Amino acid sequence: MIHQLPALIVTVPLLSVCCVVMAGWLRRSLCFPLTVFALVVAAGSAIGMAIQVIIQGPILYKLGGWPPPIGIAYNIDYLNALVLVVVSTAAFLNLIAARKSIEKEQQDKAPTFYALYILSVTGLLGMVVTGDAFNLYVLLEISSLSGYSLVATGSDRAQLSTLNYLFLGTIGASLYLLGVGFLYMVTGTLNMADLAHLLPPLYSSRTVLVAFLLIIVGVWLKAAFFPLHAWLPNAYTHANSAASSLLAPLMTKVMIYVMLRMMLTVFTPAFIFHQLTVNRGIVWLAVLAIVAGAVMALAQRDLKRMLTYIIVSEVGYMVGGAWLGNATGLTGAILHVLNDALMTLCVFMAVGNIVYKVNGYQFSDIKGLFAKMPFTMTALVAGALSIIGVPPFCGFFSKWYLLQGALEAGHYGFLVALLFSSLVNVVLFFRVFEIMFFEGDASHDHHHGHGAVAVQMAEAPVSMVVPLWIVALLLVLVGLYTRDIVTLFIGRALTGLG
Repeated sequence: MIHQLPALIVTVPLLSVCCVVMAGWLRRSLCFPLTVFALVVAAGSAIGMAIQVIIQGPILYKLGGWPPPIGIAYNIDYLNALVLVVVSTAAFLNLIAARKSIEKEQQDKAPTFYALYILSVTGLLGMVVTGDAFNLYVLLEISSLSGYSLVATGSDRAQLSTLNYLFLGTIGASLYLLGVGFLYMVTGTLNMADLAHLLPPLYSSRTVLVAFLLIIVGVWLKAAFFPLHAWLPNAYTHANSAASSLLAPLMTKVMIYVMLRMMLTVFTPAFIFHQLTVNRGIVWLAVLAIVAGAVMALAQRDLKRMLTYIIVSEVGYMVGGAWLGNATGLTGAILHVLNDALMTLCVFMAVGNIVYKVNGYQFSDIKGLFAKMPFTMTALVAGALSIIGVPPFCGFFSKWYLLQGALEAGHYGFLVALLFSSLVNVVLFFRVFEIMFFEGDASHDHHHGHGAVAVQMAEAPVSMVVPLWIVALLLVLVGLYTRDIVTLFIGRALTGLG
């Protein structure tokens, strides 16, 4: 059984989608347990494979026993074993927390929502696990199409935001596919390991250069790298809580992983940093992304949209770190994929709890929430401290690596941008906490004495608070165990590159 884990992580959720849809017709009460089962299998497989990779080294799984390049191979190495665990665990915790709001908002459509949720996660996991460049495109489309549908189930404005997201997402995926087509033209293979062997003699070819540019721009569009981020704020703000707290932490991070995969194992660092001479320019683009994201976040008057612009900034962190051209920067970028997924999950789940209780996320809706929802607010503070970069929260450690990488590369612009964005995050979150803590809610102002506290406590249901607290604790745990994560996974992944 253990040898089949790479297949199970994609096939079990994929087959579960059919079961959930059928259960929606026959017996609705089964939809949620089936969805939980699919994600438990995915998370279990991911953790099992991560342990196997630590003990035995990378796994090559040939689907149907067909050897690549004819068949499709799944490669699980130190880099994606880590990403698989993050994606599957985050999706599972979010599902448990979001059940109440899905049932409340979707009602009759809940079975469809669950099916789309699993489908989106399957696509994300498949993109991380696959060793085939075309197969990655297919899984990207599965994840994107179900993602668009999830976003469209949101508020009144969600449909228009989805249309915008769909147009830009389709352009991104098409550019990626075109780039892969060019690679196939010059090498005759779609297997990533094969491509890495066949490309070095062709590095000077124009076709390879164009293929690389198409792939990387397509991936950046999907990852919302500034200035290609226009679809993201509206899509994630207008989506319902369950969809935005799945897609916001995972979609952009998986696309950054795809960028890293293309840079490190398909085109290899020799091409990226020696043949091309664009890495300093790309780091300057990342600087622009970080600053622009931070400044735009300052202008927002609602919590969810503010958080979406913080994501734009964070994408700049990861792209910049990856293109600094040194191991420290790369370590920071990979670590930030993991940390940012958890931090974003934490703050978006907290917003989900707020929306469930007060039906809004404008700054005017969140007055006095510290007294009403102390547990949710504590978790939100944990997420905020991690995003700002306060030790022992995990956000501090990846920022530390990124800052060191910027110093090593002599890229002071990136260094300043990181510090600037951290300061802006302090301003952003303290403004929010001030509203939540000091500005009272008008409806409770006439209460006096001890009775006021008793009346005011209106926390989200336990099933929403417990997963949120687990994520908040993970922020500290991942921070404390950063050294182990770096030595067991990231260090080994980067030594393999030489």
